[in-house]
Amino acid sequence: MSWILPEGISTFAADIDLIYYWILVITGIVFVVVEGGLLWFVIKYRARPGRKAYYIQGNTKAEIIWSAIPAVTVVFIGLWSAIIWDDIKGRDSVPEGSLAYDVRAEQFEWHFTHAGVDGTLGTADDFQLRNQLHVPVNQPVVLNATAEDVIHAFFVPALRVKQDIVPGLGAVIWFEATSTGEYEIACAELCGMGHYRMRAMLTIHTQEEYSQWLASQSPVATAE
Repeated sequence: MSWILPEGISTFAADIDLIYYWILVITGIVFVVVEGGLLWFVIKYRARPGRKAYYIQGNTKAEIIWSAIPAVTVVFIGLWSAIIWDDIKGRDSVPEGSLAYDVRAEQFEWHFTHAGVDGTLGTADDFQLRNQLHVPVNQPVVLNATAEDVIHAFFVPALRVKQDIVPGLGAVIWFEATSTGEYEIACAELCGMGHYRMRAMLTIHTQEEYSQWLASQSPVATAE
């Protein structure tokens, strides 16, 4: 397990990575200072023959300082996180013109409905793939996700996307990939005995490759 995140391939990956590494640095410094102070006190004030214990009155100024600094830091991180969260998960965060997909999760597989060459879901040229999701690069996409049976979670680390999908509620997931390639989609919720099998493949194409692939897959285009 590494503390270093994998390469980010979405438009909001840089913001998430920045706040993650700031938190990692802050907590790392706090850990070193606290553990170093603890070790220093353990050694300096260890029990010795003839040493007497003394009662020491608390220091109000020191207590205010070491309470105020963490409080301000936590509030700052919370406000910063809220801004990033709103950009990614807010009610109006999904960009206009996003390419839509339907996602259905069930034990233990994913079903992805792609819009055909007309780019609109719910028309005759829609088609469904099992455990395969294909999207174009540099194009916002939105996934309308539902769960068939139990709670599942759509997770692609490289995209910095993780979203629980609750039966009866559904979820909206959006991202814009910035790099082509193939990436694993995992279910990040323990959804049953076959949970380990619930994975799919995300393929990110260039715009030209996606158009060609779409034309070859669309049932209407194939029939013509």
